[in-house]
Amino acid sequence: MATAKKWSNVAVAMQSALGAAITLTAITKAAAGVVTTSAAHGLSNGDYVVLSVQGMRQVDDRVFRVSSASGSTFTLEGEDTTAFDTFTSGTAQKITFGTSITTATSLSSSGGEFDFLDTTTIHQAARSQMPGLPSAASFGFDNIWDVSDAGLKAMKSASDAQAKRSFMFTFGTGGQIMVFNGYVGASLLPGGAAQQLVTTKTTITMNGTPTYYAS
Repeated sequence: MATAKKWSNVAVAMQSALGAAITLTAITKAAAGVVTTSAAHGLSNGDYVVLSVQGMRQVDDRVFRVSSASGSTFTLEGEDTTAFDTFTSGTAQKITFGTSITTATSLSSSGGEFDFLDTTTIHQAARSQMPGLPSAASFGFDNIWDVSDAGLKAMKSASDAQAKRSFMFTFGTGGQIMVFNGYVGASLLPGGAAQQLVTTKTTITMNGTPTYYAS
């Protein structure tokens, strides 16, 4: 039976730094993909990396947790790459999730809906279809307006630079984790109603797909 969760005690962390690019030479097609690097990578189990990859498009621009790190190899924890395309080249960068977003009062998600491709032939008496691509996903936040808040300032900076950032949502202490890469929109304009909380809206638009982990 599924374990119900609620939007309470959810930690939202944003990338504060990226490590130097680590050159990748291979990613296996396996129940958990094994990455080979051109030199000792210095990563440890539990680190998070963002990949920029050609060939194996399914892992490009995504965030993964490192396991079985040793020398010049590490594993993309839990990621079954068996049916993925063939890797040709790429890099990995270690993520530091050093910025906490602590001002959100509400959150809404949108996107992720699939379009459908018409597969009807002249031989059929009824139309048929198959899923195409999902639409881009995004999260919209209402935040307490505080232009001195470190998290809001970091989101504004990323928005102004139109720079990608990685994010981690942790659902409760020791709870499930969602990580992804994307762009931030944050103007920090104040809004609200008379005698109500002054708020400001921020948006994160996801690149690629999220990755989910147990604690």
